[in-house]
Amino acid sequence: MYRETGWLEGRKRLAPDQIALVDGETGRRCSYDLLYRRSVRAARYLSEMGISKGDRVAFLAPNDMAVFVCFFACERLGAIFVPLNWRLSPRELNGILEDAGPKVLLFHRRMEHLAAALAAPSIVPLDLLDPDDPPEPEGEEEADYPSLSDPAMILYTGGTTGKPKGVVLTHGSIFWNSINTILSWQLTAKDRALSCLPLFHTGGLNVLSLPVLQAGGTLVIIDRFDPDRVMDVIDRERCTIALMVPTMYHLLIRSPRFAEKSFPTMREFLSGGAPCPREVHRAFANKGLPFREGYGLTEAGPNNFVTDPSTARKKPGTVGKPMLYNQVRIVSEDGTDSPAGSVGEIWIRGGHLFDRYWNNPEATDESLVDGWLRTGDLGMRDEEGDFYIVGRKKEMIVTGGENVYPAEVEQIIAEHPEVEQVVVVGAPDPKWGEAVAAAVVPRKGSCLTGEGLRSYLRGRLAAYKIPKAVLFMDELPKTPVGKIDRRAILRLFVQKD
Repeated sequence: MYRETGWLEGRKRLAPDQIALVDGETGRRCSYDLLYRRSVRAARYLSEMGISKGDRVAFLAPNDMAVFVCFFACERLGAIFVPLNWRLSPRELNGILEDAGPKVLLFHRRMEHLAAALAAPSIVPLDLLDPDDPPEPEGEEEADYPSLSDPAMILYTGGTTGKPKGVVLTHGSIFWNSINTILSWQLTAKDRALSCLPLFHTGGLNVLSLPVLQAGGTLVIIDRFDPDRVMDVIDRERCTIALMVPTMYHLLIRSPRFAEKSFPTMREFLSGGAPCPREVHRAFANKGLPFREGYGLTEAGPNNFVTDPSTARKKPGTVGKPMLYNQVRIVSEDGTDSPAGSVGEIWIRGGHLFDRYWNNPEATDESLVDGWLRTGDLGMRDEEGDFYIVGRKKEMIVTGGENVYPAEVEQIIAEHPEVEQVVVVGAPDPKWGEAVAAAVVPRKGSCLTGEGLRSYLRGRLAAYKIPKAVLFMDELPKTPVGKIDRRAILRLFVQKD
């Protein structure tokens, strides 16, 4: 039965020989026709194992073409795709598996030792499901594709606020995110997108990957991030658009080779996951390269805003205006809309929102209010309707009755010539309630001191925003999904006292 969810079959029909996937490590290619045939064969294999509509299929693999083969196979059956974060410990993964209740766990041979420590009714290596050269489908049966309201995938959050929550995205969530993205970023079949974020979370799967494929473009997959390797792949594969997180851009512009690169095929560099330092904006602006920031979260899209290139140049740090089929509010503590220039919580509504948290109705009810998602993030909009992300609501520091937003302080500290990275947190303080505290990774050869940093900040920040405590570190701790672990940094300040 035809439904909007069967668009891979449509892509195979429209342009069978168009390259859908490229392995950026080996150069191996997969056309839309081959991707479709592989997914049909994989769906048949899963069906023979007893997988049917509504069943969960867990998936453990590095960035690989097989991720998309498995996703489209699950879509064909109406099964629910559950990609797993291989950076987690066996104990953490088993907790997720217990919650998701998959019928089968598929694993890449590189993950064999980790898979052996996991518990699932059936554990199957991927090469049985998806051989490199599948035969032509014989007697291919017509697919009964799921509807847009049916669950497509469960993505588990990183768990930095406690037990990981399973975010249920429907096929409609993915479809409307793709439509918004294709229209807003003007994706076409000529685009060649670099995918270097992990494909076990929404940044890797849904920001660019599935929208580019739905548009008929080509996805270039990289398994491991290395700045020089990324630049080589962009040039060799003639990439036109790329998404990276600020940490990746930080490493990219630090490479000695960045200065010599012109990236002639690139029309867009996109950043997401956290506010991007101004020095990154400047590095790309100095080359005349378009650079835009976005904002999203697993529960919403993740794509929500679009910035036109001229606005991105004039207003570094803005995420722009809501995409065509999204609505966004900035809501004050009393539940009313905040005026322009005032900070409030970001609320989002649209067809791209998640459906619910798996097995967690209480958390669902807390997050969804009359169709609006309460993001827990703070933002503001200016008089021209452009939005800015200020930080997490729970990360806001209240010191002596004044509100301090870590992102603002981090941006100013990051401009110090001897600072490599910085994170600002609110440490408990008997006098102020909370004290602004900064964890700083200095650049090599730096002689920067806490007092030296505070001296630099005087005149650049209000006195109450200047860190009362500064901790110098060789590197910042990270969560299993690669984000800065603010809780671990806060614990260091608490232990220090």
